[in-house]
Amino acid sequence: MLKNIPSNPTALINWKWEEIALHYKDLAARPLTASNADGWLADWSRLGEHLEELYARLQVATSVNTTDKEADERMNKFLNTIYPNAMAAEQKLKEKLLASGLEPKGFEIPLRNMRAEADLFRQANLPLLAEEKKYNLEYDKILGAQTVQWDGEEVTLTKLKTVFQEPERAKREKAWRAIAERQLADRKAINELWQKYMPLRGNIARNADKPSYREYAWQQRLRFDFTAADCKSFHQAIEEVVIPAATRIYARRRKALGVDTLRPWDLEDGWYSRPTPPAGEPALKPFTGMDELKASSSAIFHKVDPVLGGYFDTMLRAGLTDLDNRKNKAPGAFCTSYTSIRKPFIFVNAVGTHDDVQTTLHESGHAFHVFETANIQYVQQLSVPMEFAEVASMGMELLAAPYLTEFYTAAEAARARIEHHERSILFWPFMAVVDAFQHWVYENPTEGAQPDKCDAKWAELWRRFIPGVDWSGLEDVISTGWQRKLHIHQYPFYYTEYGMAQLGAVQIWDNAIKDQAGAVSAYRKALALGGTVTLPELFAAAGAKFAFDSATLKKAVDLMERVIEELEA
Repeated sequence: MLKNIPSNPTALINWKWEEIALHYKDLAARPLTASNADGWLADWSRLGEHLEELYARLQVATSVNTTDKEADERMNKFLNTIYPNAMAAEQKLKEKLLASGLEPKGFEIPLRNMRAEADLFRQANLPLLAEEKKYNLEYDKILGAQTVQWDGEEVTLTKLKTVFQEPERAKREKAWRAIAERQLADRKAINELWQKYMPLRGNIARNADKPSYREYAWQQRLRFDFTAADCKSFHQAIEEVVIPAATRIYARRRKALGVDTLRPWDLEDGWYSRPTPPAGEPALKPFTGMDELKASSSAIFHKVDPVLGGYFDTMLRAGLTDLDNRKNKAPGAFCTSYTSIRKPFIFVNAVGTHDDVQTTLHESGHAFHVFETANIQYVQQLSVPMEFAEVASMGMELLAAPYLTEFYTAAEAARARIEHHERSILFWPFMAVVDAFQHWVYENPTEGAQPDKCDAKWAELWRRFIPGVDWSGLEDVISTGWQRKLHIHQYPFYYTEYGMAQLGAVQIWDNAIKDQAGAVSAYRKALALGGTVTLPELFAAAGAKFAFDSATLKKAVDLMERVIEELEA
């Protein structure tokens, strides 16, 4: 058994490669046979768990404060000295296991994944992959530093977006233009960073003998159950089925607002989401502080399922959440796993909106996935396809929806649910824009590396999928939208998962309408499988079908529109 592995967070984040390397050398030198395979795998898993947790804790430290120089130095040291060496050492152990011919019980899917990773691995890519992570930090710093002056106060762009929910249209427009102006000020910096990302990724793909970075990313993301062509079929289904429903939403709200055309400052996120409430309908204000957000969220989870509620309370007691928005905090939201202790950490940028409630429910779904897989034996069995990982989060948003009265009156809760369903319908076309853009970028890497060509393609896709909003006179803002979607920069091809997962989540919700307890039970059982079965099997365990065809999509959209009509009544 491996000894001297750090047992507390402080020691873990100071772990040096020289200490880690000793453990890898021991595992590489140790004979691997049927009789000792369980012990060998257990030691390898323990080492991997601690390395994953080390990176997660460094990621959290650099995200909660993007100006923390000590955290930044630790992360860079990890990326320079530990990450590439650990990847190389991991590869040797994967090759050792594959060469042994052993197939431990429950390891079928991890072995499949390892074969794909072994085929992809190249020593020459290790420093390039580390460099890519440094670019990700640079992108975070650019966006994390974006603030504006508003009413005599320096505020983050996220916080200023709350103005989009106010009834005074002129005030919304002023806020929207202030945000747009600040974002465009970084246009050159993001373009320059993009022109570093693209050749780097091209080199990574060539080193791995892949015809393009898309093929590399597909294998890197361990996608075995759908193809790039399937994604394009999904885009087409969205165009056929969802855009008409989205257009109906925009038309209803345009009429309610009493305006000739919807402008971006008439949307709750200033971008693509549900139109802002009409005059006289105040913005939903679910909470006034983080304590209220935590308490009401906890109450909701206990109503969905007492075990899930207990998981959330454990996170609160252990300080495993950072929910409030502030200057120099990285943008967005995520859930990561402290794998060695099998506990999650949730990161959100809450400012008091209903979207913050949805984000907290969403990231908690990911957190519950971590808790449910706590009894899985080996870290290699924890790798879940993202298409299903997002079912955990989006499914939780829908399972929790009937209990939003913990934040609102019954009428406000109905309105919140309407907004959620409308946002979900409007999300699919936006997802199609992001995903179709990425396919174009890497199918056409020469043009894709040119920011002006990216601007033109993004604007073209925007007009195709989101026809209900008037962007006239704002061409620079619309065409640079790709700059502000962090997945495009930091996680290439990680976005279609959300669209596929949302379709799975709606199916789980449909089951819950008929049998709430049964749907939640199936949901938890599917989460507990971790990465031990295939993607279609995970969906099936949760009571859903892994699909992206027009018929399945139409059934989901019809359900959502029907419930919207019922809630409005």
